Amino acid sequence: MTLIDRGKVRTIAIVGSGLIGAGWAAWFLARGFDVRAQDSDPKKEAFLRGLVDDVWPHLGRLGFAQGADRKRLTFHTSIADCVKDADFVQENVLEKPDLKQNVIAAIDAALPADRVIASSTSAIVPSELQARCGHPERVVVGHPFNPPHLIPLVEVVGGKKTDPAAVDWSIAFYDSVGKKAIKLNREIPGHYVNRVQEAMWREVIHCIAEGIVSVEDADIGVAYGPGLRWAIMGPSLTFHLGGGPGGMTYFIEHFGPHIGENWESLGNPKITPEIQKELIDGTAREADGRDYRSLVDWRDRCLVGILEAVNREAGRPK
Repeated sequence: MTLIDRGKVRTIAIVGSGLIGAGWAAWFLARGFDVRAQDSDPKKEAFLRGLVDDVWPHLGRLGFAQGADRKRLTFHTSIADCVKDADFVQENVLEKPDLKQNVIAAIDAALPADRVIASSTSAIVPSELQARCGHPERVVVGHPFNPPHLIPLVEVVGGKKTDPAAVDWSIAFYDSVGKKAIKLNREIPGHYVNRVQEAMWREVIHCIAEGIVSVEDADIGVAYGPGLRWAIMGPSLTFHLGGGPGGMTYFIEHFGPHIGENWESLGNPKITPEIQKELIDGTAREADGRDYRSLVDWRDRCLVGILEAVNREAGRPK
């Protein structure tokens, strides 16, 4: 298939202006694009613009692209009106398969055939999303990590009817606007990173349920241990260094048998009412009276600091 030249992309359509859509809008505005945001609920415009205003200083610390301007944001309630002049569409409506299928079909009907439609879905496979489209070959999953205005990661995967060119185009486009895109070679429910995150949380909940650790200490154990290393490298490279000069070869030879034994004892907990209460009470203690907005601002300031350090050490310009 023939796709628009990435260098000619000027206008981004954001369909669905909730938390994820608003974060995407802020990111693309900061990268110097015109952004046309849509939501069927007109009240979402105030939320959208409020979030963009709140995160704009954080984005400024990371460096604006030429032309970055919040005034380049427009709001629309009609999908067709929003996407008609768009060069790329990022869909972000609720995680309901029928809703997403209908919305993506509506986008598909109004958008020129050489434009990519990317869905932010965190769990639904692209083959299901593209089922009602006239041009399913240009539909991909472009799954961000929250908050999308700061976290660089985007998972890209196509469905059964997706043209591989659309996947490659999307990866190159996300990378060109400052994201870090990874390619999934085939679709799977939940994609890759959410499955890894959920696998870790499953063992966290198991250890909480077994009385091994409190909710607060479980979070501290991740954030102040492997979490710090994971900000700069993944688990395989981390364990490669854990093998010393012998690298992964030594690590597997030395630690592999013990890890295999540990895998056999990993838990498969259920989120019972008792565990629900413990998680809710424990995170409330961690929040320590801080409301949602103050926690989000603290998180974002910390993320910006981490990104600044990583970018500096990697020699990446703002």
